[in-house]
Amino acid sequence: MENENKDNPYILPIAVVIAGVMIAGSLIYNAGDSVPQTKAIKDAVSLNNANGIVLPVTWGDLGSRIVSAGVIDAVKFKAIYGEREVLDNDGKLKITNENAGYLLNLFWALGLASKNPILESGEMTNPKYRGAGNFASTGGWTIAQSNAMNHYSRHIFFDLTPEQQTLVDKVSRGIYRPCCGNSTHFPDCNHGMAMLGLLELMASQGVNEEEMWKTALAVNSYWFPDTYLTIAAYMKGKGVDWKDVNPQEMLGVDYSSAQGYAKIAAQVALPSQQGSGSSCGV
Repeated sequence: MENENKDNPYILPIAVVIAGVMIAGSLIYNAGDSVPQTKAIKDAVSLNNANGIVLPVTWGDLGSRIVSAGVIDAVKFKAIYGEREVLDNDGKLKITNENAGYLLNLFWALGLASKNPILESGEMTNPKYRGAGNFASTGGWTIAQSNAMNHYSRHIFFDLTPEQQTLVDKVSRGIYRPCCGNSTHFPDCNHGMAMLGLLELMASQGVNEEEMWKTALAVNSYWFPDTYLTIAAYMKGKGVDWKDVNPQEMLGVDYSSAQGYAKIAAQVALPSQQGSGSSCGV
């Protein structure tokens, strides 16, 4: 786990976009998209709160600013969501099973477009990947005005202090996602880029590190419900209730990466579960 000074086993990202093969818009969550309502998934969501989780951030006018900057094309957005507007809301954001995909798209846009050194000098720019535009998190963002790379790390939606940026850097290195083997510091897929956007938003509003880990685990649990139901069952077998788990540990490479989760799942016997809609290619 990177936050414990272990090396991140960088592998060729499974979310690399193959030019000419990806269907336009195939990664964007559509209107009405939510995690399928299987019993297992309902149980997984209830690990947090069946009525949703209030996140420690406000969205404010970010929706309007993202549209104004062209990161989201209002016409393309309405083609997906009908008359639903890009969210502007002064209250605390709340994630539910029904809006998890919608918030994923908003956080994805924020993470992609927000100017940040993680995008400019991190793993995304490694020459062996032949450009940051060759990933699902960039090539898959098809509802911008013009090419998504015209917005990549281009817009200042908030100005992080050095301390806040250090916090985002640290926490992003420790948050993995079960659709691939990379941390949020390497946001090669939509879930990774969305989590980066959420971390930046939390840091900009003074959320502390402990709350960041807790919030990230809750959000991941809505984006990957079957995964965290399985992990919760594994921890229960070890005598640890979900409410007592260490969020930082659960988000680490040993549990939340594709490789780590596979090892956990192999040790847990659960009823057959339907797909959760949580792959990088949804």
